[in-house]
Amino acid sequence: MSKVEEFEELRPLLFSIAYRILGSVGEAEDAVQETWLRFDGSSTRPTSTKAFLSAAVTRISIDVLRSARVRREEYVGPWFPEPLLSDPYQDPAQAVELADSVSMAALLLLERLSPLERAVFVLREVFAFEFGEVAAAVGRSEAACRQLLVRARRHMEAGRPRFEADRQERHELATRFFDALKSGDVDGLRDLLAADVQLVGDGGGKAPQLAKAVMGAQNVARVLGTVFPLMSRIDVTFEPHEVNGQPGAIFRDRDGKVLHTLALDVLDGQIQTIRTVINPDKLGHLGPVADAWAVDREVKQARRQVN
Repeated sequence: MSKVEEFEELRPLLFSIAYRILGSVGEAEDAVQETWLRFDGSSTRPTSTKAFLSAAVTRISIDVLRSARVRREEYVGPWFPEPLLSDPYQDPAQAVELADSVSMAALLLLERLSPLERAVFVLREVFAFEFGEVAAAVGRSEAACRQLLVRARRHMEAGRPRFEADRQERHELATRFFDALKSGDVDGLRDLLAADVQLVGDGGGKAPQLAKAVMGAQNVARVLGTVFPLMSRIDVTFEPHEVNGQPGAIFRDRDGKVLHTLALDVLDGQIQTIRTVINPDKLGHLGPVADAWAVDREVKQARRQVN
């Protein structure tokens, strides 16, 4: 195969590695592009193209993550990863690990790790790289990588997310949730929520967002059951769609522009956490982005008319 063909065959894997390390679609795409430039500029063909490219994208991602950490510390409000609608890399033998590792909950746990711990964990635990390959990718000895993995596992196990194993049951619960949301059925929503459910939004100071997380089934049901009927009055719609491997939806304004995404964590037949991403900087890869401030003004006007 030509260099281009080899690279394109591995592109889904490279993006999936970079996204799990960075939690950003745009930064992951940039890391993959930089990897191509290094590969294309190399005068020699590596023994293993997969090993070479995986190592290159990992090192680039580690460097990007180190600088991104400073920005995230200054972030306004809760920080969530950029929503990913579909993972380009598929491996039936690791389907469960791949799906769980791309969830919002898992990516937020990965934020607790150092860049090196995160890279080692992703390569070894998610993509099942051999320790020799991991060591070459991060520029550390195999012994050091084993220690990094031990620490990473310890951090991850402390808060490892668990999800509904039966995808069909999870889908059916999400369908009931969105039906209740569409009709403004507060009681119906409450019945689907865990007692300690949380509703959390990421606006990054660039879009309207909740002043703080909404806690508890009754409070979350009331907020959702009150706000969406008002949004519906101004022609906001939503389309159910998996978001980061979990049940979710994309919300759009009357012109079809992306307003925000919503993702559900489902466990034991109940919704545990609801996360929305409304920061426009994190939605551009999904299509044209709506003016969330304008929508917010219309919702407030609709509320005054109802009252």
